[in-house]
Amino acid sequence: MGEGQDQWIRVPVGDDAARWATRVRCRRVLLVVHNVTSATRLLDVLPLFDDDLGVQLLATCTGSSAFRSGVAELLADVGVPVLPWEQALATPVDLAISASFGGELASLQGKLIVLSHGIGYTKRLAAPSTEHRAPSTEHRAPSTEHRAPSTEHRAPSTLPPVFGLAPDWLLSDGAPLADALVLSHPEQFDRLAAACPEALPTAVLAGDPCFDRMLAARPYRDRFRRTLGVGRGQRLVLLNSTWSSQSLLGDGGDDGDDSLPALLPRLTSELPADEYRVAAVLHPNIWHGHGPGQVRAWLDRARRSGLALIDPLEDWRQALVAADLVIGDHGSVTYYAAALGTPVLLGAAPLESLDPDAPIADFVRTAPRLDTLSPLRGQVDTLIEDHTPQPGPPRFTSSVPGEAAARLRRLFYELMGAPEPPRPALLVPLPLPAPEPARRTAPLRVLTRLHAGAEVAVTRYADPGLEPAGAGEAHLAVHEDTRDPGQLDLADVIFRDGSPDDARLGLPGRWTAEVLARHPHCALAAYVTGPASCVVRTRDGSRLRLTAGAEADADPAAYASAAHAWLAAGRTRAALLADGLTVRTGSTAHHVVITAEADDTVTGNGTRQVPASPAADRSTAHADGADAPRAGRRSPRTGS
Repeated sequence: MGEGQDQWIRVPVGDDAARWATRVRCRRVLLVVHNVTSATRLLDVLPLFDDDLGVQLLATCTGSSAFRSGVAELLADVGVPVLPWEQALATPVDLAISASFGGELASLQGKLIVLSHGIGYTKRLAAPSTEHRAPSTEHRAPSTEHRAPSTEHRAPSTLPPVFGLAPDWLLSDGAPLADALVLSHPEQFDRLAAACPEALPTAVLAGDPCFDRMLAARPYRDRFRRTLGVGRGQRLVLLNSTWSSQSLLGDGGDDGDDSLPALLPRLTSELPADEYRVAAVLHPNIWHGHGPGQVRAWLDRARRSGLALIDPLEDWRQALVAADLVIGDHGSVTYYAAALGTPVLLGAAPLESLDPDAPIADFVRTAPRLDTLSPLRGQVDTLIEDHTPQPGPPRFTSSVPGEAAARLRRLFYELMGAPEPPRPALLVPLPLPAPEPARRTAPLRVLTRLHAGAEVAVTRYADPGLEPAGAGEAHLAVHEDTRDPGQLDLADVIFRDGSPDDARLGLPGRWTAEVLARHPHCALAAYVTGPASCVVRTRDGSRLRLTAGAEADADPAAYASAAHAWLAAGRTRAALLADGLTVRTGSTAHHVVITAEADDTVTGNGTRQVPASPAADRSTAHADGADAPRAGRRSPRTGS
């Protein structure tokens, strides 16, 4: 074995692989991974080879991307043999599939097909070095449907070439690099003909498998919303950013505008916590370029205020299907949102980085812009309520929606020279993500209003930059895990979430008693035991269980704030037990059943523990209408 070959695999390929392999007559399909971003498209089409005992899947990484982090872990999860790049170049394969142009693709020994890893080829990007490119020894145009191009040629441009549609990317020594170049819409044939007519015979119209998976998942939108913690009456606002300094998450470079530091806190402080769910989908190159830990650190305050960070590999499509509005930029995910008919506000829109003839450039020129100086809620609500989907994005994302699986598998097997399996070609349905409930440990400013009957309107703002405007009495609710423990001494309501049998915290009754004893200015402590219930203790020692009714689905901590407001206004505990509460968040009503529980909190010597008395200057006893705490106290805000 030569130098550097000690890392080469021996099964199922290698000099003596036939000696060790179980199935030795398989056709070899090589997945060529440039980075995590390109791998996502390969994972879309991987199931098209399922159940074929005559195919051996292999994978390799070109090592050509600046974004190399995460690739090894991804390939390990895929679970197919991974060839070092030099071994991949030395190994004959029947088909190589890439979703990028990075690496010495022309040196691969086998038919090469290139897929787009976004919404077609739209961005300008400096071409790779051709120093190590060698011409492919075999090129053949597949006999698959494509559209005849226009013969008109455009004048040369001094701008960087369009990634995937220019000779710099498509040719090797003057010949087409790939045996098949997959396009999703005939308009791409026209742009290809103008930019690189030599590659036109390799072009194949095969649709967009990623978009097809989202279209197929639309009937399950409500499930995805519930998984993301979006309740009845809530709107899901999705923040989306591609990579680069000109993106929504970017800082604009040396002379650009960095609007994100002002936008992030407004997303969670101007949008009421119980009426909006805020999440973010960030390009894998952001995650793996800067590091997941750094991304989480950058967005820490927003996350503590309720922002959900969506997995950039598995769950971003489901979040896109679930969204009510996307605040995005010039990236593919934002265009996919528009193709699904979702309202889009552009927070960044650098036209100079796009092919001016690409449909996404038209979209960026005409889509509504986010006004960072105007109130955010009004922009969000107005666009959602007045939105009329543009016809361009769904039309140009794929001209053959729902057909990508059949067209791509036909192409794969034709290039391999193998008979296509008789069963239907099917993509994998988008899975239901793991539950992602909203968790807010930043201080919550709560406005409450008592309506007729046993109804309390609750509006909560997470870590607001200014005192929230609006009618009603205000109080401060703080999660016990707040970053700033000083806020606990100012809180009217202290809450936490956890299992009711968590031995580290003690039973809910014990925990609530300890909190009131530790924080004498707190009027009510609430232990959230699940998505529909919490146990609260008032300053007079009463212990109550608040349980959501069949249709109620708000955060139980909001129910606790409603109970505090009821008692603080001098209403009776007896009325709560008799009628329960209707908690209103925005336009949505949630009925809450309230029951009394026996106090099981005792000290170590067996005597019952009594919460500490409040400070002399503040009455906080929640009793049956007597000596109720003052409502409307404005607590100073010092951070989270």
